[in-house]
Amino acid sequence: MVSITTSNDLRAAIEKHFERKYGIDVEPVVGRAPVILHKMVDEYKSGIRYFDLHIGGSESAVNSLLPQGLLDPVEPVMLLPEVKDPKQWWGGHIWSDTAKRFIYSSMAQQSESVWCNTQLVKLEEVRSFDDLLAEKWKGKIGLLDPRTPGSGASLWSYLRDIKGEEYLRKLVGQKMLIGRDQRVLAESLARGKLALVMGLGYYSHAPFKKAGLPVQALPTPKEGTYISGGSGHLVVMKQPAHPNAMRVFVNWFLSREGQEVYSRALGQGTRRLDVDTKWLREIGVIAAKDSVTVEQYYKLENQSEDKINTSREAGAALARKLLD
Repeated sequence: MVSITTSNDLRAAIEKHFERKYGIDVEPVVGRAPVILHKMVDEYKSGIRYFDLHIGGSESAVNSLLPQGLLDPVEPVMLLPEVKDPKQWWGGHIWSDTAKRFIYSSMAQQSESVWCNTQLVKLEEVRSFDDLLAEKWKGKIGLLDPRTPGSGASLWSYLRDIKGEEYLRKLVGQKMLIGRDQRVLAESLARGKLALVMGLGYYSHAPFKKAGLPVQALPTPKEGTYISGGSGHLVVMKQPAHPNAMRVFVNWFLSREGQEVYSRALGQGTRRLDVDTKWLREIGVIAAKDSVTVEQYYKLENQSEDKINTSREAGAALARKLLD
């Protein structure tokens, strides 16, 4: 039982590369992470052991699973030599939790932050985040709700850090469509109901892009962008329902094959050194290992427990103030 990101490509890839190879059925539980993880907490408190692990963003895990003491250390489950060896990973073993035990970060990337409908927006029209404040975009921008954990909150808190609170007040004044359903936002962009969408990753837009609809990631704004761990944060539940199957899956997921499958299905950049990630540039994503030093990573990352409890929590508080 695995809580994972909603992606048909990922589900099909797991079936093809894991289930057929090991004969172990994977039942994915998909949906908005805050909702799923809240359910996980409630079930554990009731004595129900349904889930084995969660793979997704870090914020929900940091805010819900970690403080409840529901996680087991990941490292004892890392059994394969290619998984255990830090030399196989760019930056060695990187963790999102302060204790460096419970939330393993397998991905790291400079992600696309703004997508556009190319029939409505010329790429050169938005070269800075300031360009989003132009009158012509009023009522034509969508944003994944920054009041809840996810990539919308990541981008929002980054903008607060680099542009300030007054900028975000002006951005809200653009009468944006604030949504929590990623597919609805992505489809609104693809169908031309919106000109720009902020806070969605490649995998949300992929079905429409593959269908030939006019969606594209904008070039990185001049202000730069943060480094995200994407949907690659792994946590292991205490007293998992299927401990042996869980161990097999974790080691496959963190192996070269598993990371290549996951990276390609979601369009995210693994930290494994033996997996090619340069192709990601074609879809507006740059793996951290292909673009920055490890030292720069720690300055630009925004998914660690420390960053979540400071920058992202402050950003969420401002979002609630402006949007509630």
